Amino acid sequence: MGQSVKSWDFKLFRRIFGYSKPYMRLVFLALFTTLLLSILGPLRPYFIGRMIEDYIAVKDADGLLYMTVLVLILLIIETFIQFYDAYVTNVLGQNVIKDLRVQLFAHITKLRLKYFDTNPIGLLVTRAVSDMETIAQVFTDGFISITGDILKLLVVLGFMFYTNWQLTLVVIIPIPLLIIATNIFKRSIKKSFQEVRTQVGALNTFVQERITGMALVKVFNREKIEAERFAEINQKHKKANIDSIKAYSIFFPVVEILSALSLALLVLFTTYQLSSGRADFAVLAGEMGAFILYINMMYRPIRMLADRFNSLQMGMVGCERVFKVLDTDEVIVNSGKVSPEKINGEIVFDKVSFAYNEPNYVLRDISLTIRSGETVAFVGPTGAGKSSIINLLGRFYEYQEGKITIDGEDIRHYDMNCLRKHIAVVLQEVFLYSDTIHNNITLGNPTISREAVVAAAQEVGAHDFIVALPGGYDFNVKERGGLLSVGQRQLLAFIRAYVYNPEILILDEATSSIDSESERLIQQAIEKLTKGRTSIVIAHRLSTIRNANKIVVIEDGRIVQVGTHDELSRVEGMYKTLYEHQLMD
Repeated sequence: MGQSVKSWDFKLFRRIFGYSKPYMRLVFLALFTTLLLSILGPLRPYFIGRMIEDYIAVKDADGLLYMTVLVLILLIIETFIQFYDAYVTNVLGQNVIKDLRVQLFAHITKLRLKYFDTNPIGLLVTRAVSDMETIAQVFTDGFISITGDILKLLVVLGFMFYTNWQLTLVVIIPIPLLIIATNIFKRSIKKSFQEVRTQVGALNTFVQERITGMALVKVFNREKIEAERFAEINQKHKKANIDSIKAYSIFFPVVEILSALSLALLVLFTTYQLSSGRADFAVLAGEMGAFILYINMMYRPIRMLADRFNSLQMGMVGCERVFKVLDTDEVIVNSGKVSPEKINGEIVFDKVSFAYNEPNYVLRDISLTIRSGETVAFVGPTGAGKSSIINLLGRFYEYQEGKITIDGEDIRHYDMNCLRKHIAVVLQEVFLYSDTIHNNITLGNPTISREAVVAAAQEVGAHDFIVALPGGYDFNVKERGGLLSVGQRQLLAFIRAYVYNPEILILDEATSSIDSESERLIQQAIEKLTKGRTSIVIAHRLSTIRNANKIVVIEDGRIVQVGTHDELSRVEGMYKTLYEHQLMD
C-alpha cells in the first residue's frame, strides 16, 4: 500500500497549493466568499433572537415585519454567496488538476521504456484519472472549506458568548466528547480511504490487463477463472468502501446525539432560570430561539470538519501518488545540441554493451559499421539481443558501455527529437489508435496532407484495400486497429514510415506474423521503403533478407557472423543452420 501520508504534510500541501499560483484571483475570491459566509450565517440566529425578544414579545408588528424582511434579504444574499463560493472553489480545483494532469501525462511520455517494463499501465491510468479527482478535493472540500468551517465556528461561539456566556458554557459541555469521537473517526476513515485508493489501483490494473488480453483469456478458456479472480479483487474493493461507510454510519449519529444533548441542556438551563426567576421571559425566549439555531450551526461545522479533513487527507494521498510518478527520474536527458536538417545515415556501433538490469548484459562488445544507404539484416535466435540494438539506436534505452555514432556524431550529442525524426521504426506488433486511417498514418501531424498519404499508400501498395473500406481514408479502425487484418495493419505502418520520409529505416520482424499474400505486398513495400535509405531489418524469415547488403548474426548478445546471404550460407555456422532449418520447414 505504500507509506501513509500525515494528516498535515505541510511540504506536500505547499507543493500542491503551488499549482494554484496562476489562479490566485480565484483563491482570493474563494477566501473572501468563505469569510463572508462565516459572518452572514451566524447573523441570522442573532436577528431571530432579537425578533423574539424585541418585537414578538411586545407584539410590535411593524418592527417584526421589518426584521423579517431583513432576515429574508440576508438569506437571499447568503444563498447567492454560497452558490458563488461553491462555483469558484470547484473552478479552482478543476483548473489545478487540469494543469497537473497535463504535466503528469507529459512526464509519462518522457519516461524511458524501462519504466513501463516494471510499472502496470492500469496504475498509471489510476494516477492520471481517479487520483487526480481526489486532488481536486484539496481545493473544493479541503483547505478553503476547512478555513470557512473554523471561521464560522469561531464567529458562532463569539455570538453565543456575546448573547449569554452562561448559556454558552452549558451547551458546549458535550463538545469534549465530540472532539474525542472526531479524532477516532479521523483515524478510522484515514486508514479506510488509503485502502480504497490501493484497491482502486488494483482493480484498474486487473481490468485493463484482462480487457487488453481478452483474446488470450478466450483462447485458453479462462473466462470463469478470470471472473473469479476479478470477484476476489472486487470483494476487497467493496470491503474497503464498506469500512469507510461504517465509520460514517457511526460518527454522524454520535454527532446528532451530542447535538440533541446540547439542546436538552439548553432547555434544562432555561427552565431552571425561569422557574427560579433569574431571567426575564422575553429575553430568555429570544436567547433560547437564537441558541437553538446556534447549536445547529456549531455542530454542523464540527461534523463537517471531520469529513473535510478526510477529504483533504484523501486528496493528499492522491498528491503523494501523483508526485511519486512526477518525481520519477527515469527520463533520458535530452541534453544534445546537434540538430541537422538532413543526415546521411552512416551508423557505427563501437564496443557497445547494454543491460536492462545490470549486471545481466544482453549485448556485449557490439562493433559494427553500417554505411549510408545500406540494408543490413540482423538474425539470430529469440532473446539474442536483436531488438535491443534498435532500442539503443533511437535512445529508447541507454547503453552502459561503448559508443554509437550517426555520421560520426555520438547519438547522445543529437537533440533527441531531431534524432528520432530521422529514424522510422516498423514494429512486428503494429499499434493503431481508435481513429481514422488518415490520422493513424499522420499521427495528427498537420503538415502531412491527404495527397501525401494517398501517394504513399499507392507506392506501398495499400491504396486499393483502403479505398475499398467504408469511408476510405476516413474509416475508423477502432481500438488497436481491431477491424483490420494483421497484414493490413502492417501496411499502414509502412505508409506511416514512408510519409515521415526518414533517412534511417528500422523493420523489426515486420513479416513474421502474416500470410503469404500479405508478405508479397509487404516485400514490395520494403523494397520501396529501403531504396536510398539506411535500413536495418530484423528478420525471422530469412528468405526476406537474401538481398541485404550485409547480414549480421547475433547469439547471446554478441556478433558471431557477418556477411552476405551467399557468403554465410556456404560456411558452417549459425546462419547456415537457421537457413537450412527454415528450408526444411
